[in-house]
Amino acid sequence: MASDPKVHLFEDVVKHSEIKDCWLIIDGKVDDVTPFMEDHPGGDEVLLSATGKDATNDFEDVGHSDSARDMMEKYYIGEIDPSTVPLKRTYVPPPHTQYNPDKTSEFVIKILQFLVPLLILGLAFAVRHYTKKEE
Repeated sequence: MASDPKVHLFEDVVKHSEIKDCWLIIDGKVDDVTPFMEDHPGGDEVLLSATGKDATNDFEDVGHSDSARDMMEKYYIGEIDPSTVPLKRTYVPPPHTQYNPDKTSEFVIKILQFLVPLLILGLAFAVRHYTKKEE
């Protein structure tokens, strides 16, 4: 590693996300893994999926060997400027409106869907009963 490493901006690193030009950010270091694309045991798709973000978690989740970590040194091209890396977004669920079945139109529609067929059926029986000729 150089004594005074080059500091890369996140916006610049993101531009290198193709098979013939692939840079990764792992542990605050920028690695140009383009020469390793064909040799990576997981395939080039794995490396490409880790571009455009901090790939530290992706790298650590796989559980790389010490030799793989040592191999990364030859792809090192500098450090990432941490102030340019976007913060991870935490999922914020949308606010839920209070559901009150007594005051919604959906509740009225469901009641009517149940009552209208019963009323029609009752009406049909009443008409049949009163119009039936006695034999």
